[in-house]
Amino acid sequence: MRPYVFINVAASVDGKISDEKRRQIRISCKEDMERVDLLRANSDAIMVGIGTVLSDNPHLTVKSPALREMRVQRGLSPNPLRVVVDSRARTPLNAKVLDSEAETLIAVSELASEDRIAALRKKARVFVEGKEKVDLAALMEYLYSIGIRRVMVEGGARLNHALIAKGLVDEIVVYYGSIIIGNGPTIADGPSFQPPIPLKLVEVSRVGSGVLAVWKLSYD
Repeated sequence: MRPYVFINVAASVDGKISDEKRRQIRISCKEDMERVDLLRANSDAIMVGIGTVLSDNPHLTVKSPALREMRVQRGLSPNPLRVVVDSRARTPLNAKVLDSEAETLIAVSELASEDRIAALRKKARVFVEGKEKVDLAALMEYLYSIGIRRVMVEGGARLNHALIAKGLVDEIVVYYGSIIIGNGPTIADGPSFQPPIPLKLVEVSRVGSGVLAVWKLSYD
């Protein structure tokens, strides 16, 4: 068993989520950022890859006090569990995802050094599975076993690709901002899927200055 997994991503009209230097670029408008905050509040866990932590240093918390209170009223913690896929345990000890605002789980592989794992365990829960890279299927099973039923994936591109390749994604939500970037990573950055994975479009709407598209994945 595994949780329901959806990728939420903001992309340019040409399908890029950053530039060639993988710098953070503002793509979302105010309305989309509010939508993302609501998605976070309605999720049990927020997952990112180590690349996102190193480049953006995100908090991965619910910004709205009203939405945090909504979670508390439901008997939940103010913020979802933060999950970082970090095969070699490179998460900086001063990263925002390790602050006290929410609980964090760092998923590492057997290649991670014991010293790094020990240091991270002082600030977070550590899950070890996979020889060279984190075993994503095992991670999802573990998350389900601790009560996680809905996982929101916020990138980056390599993690998105790895999850899709393993058949672990149920839905992709893409906000297309009104910009063109040019060179840079795509929504799912990695080798071509053979054959391409078909999607089913279930919703299209205008959000602020951009367009929101919701797709279901089919691995049949």
